Amino acid sequence: MAKKEVTHVFKIMAPGGKATPAPPLGPVLGSKGVNPGQFIQQFNAATAKLDGRVVACIVTAFSDRSFTFEVKSSPAAVLIKDALKLEKGSGEPNKNKVGKLTRAQVEAIAKEKAADLTSGSMEAAMRIIEGTARSMGVTVEN
Repeated sequence: MAKKEVTHVFKIMAPGGKATPAPPLGPVLGSKGVNPGQFIQQFNAATAKLDGRVVACIVTAFSDRSFTFEVKSSPAAVLIKDALKLEKGSGEPNKNKVGKLTRAQVEAIAKEKAADLTSGSMEAAMRIIEGTARSMGVTVEN
């Protein structure tokens, strides 16, 4: 059997368990040679437990119009907003603060994202999350 040739590798962000083939996902998938209906069905089945939380997904499309996908964890900003029940971050993070994270919350977020971060230790992963929080106008308490 001939080996499948990879035609596209791309990243998308979609709500887990609640994605639809409507724009913006459908046109992106279709233009890369992926059947949007098939992808959405498989993606929603794989992410049903996330209940609408935005997740990253790396999709690999092959020449025979088949595909594979790998679901990554949610972006750090989404996890921080969920932890603090925020609608959005601050427009002026250096002036307007929108919330406070405890070290325990930062550690929990870092553990959830550990597989997708390029940090060598949990302390380094926590510093990455703290940096994202600061850029959103969230202060981190010790």
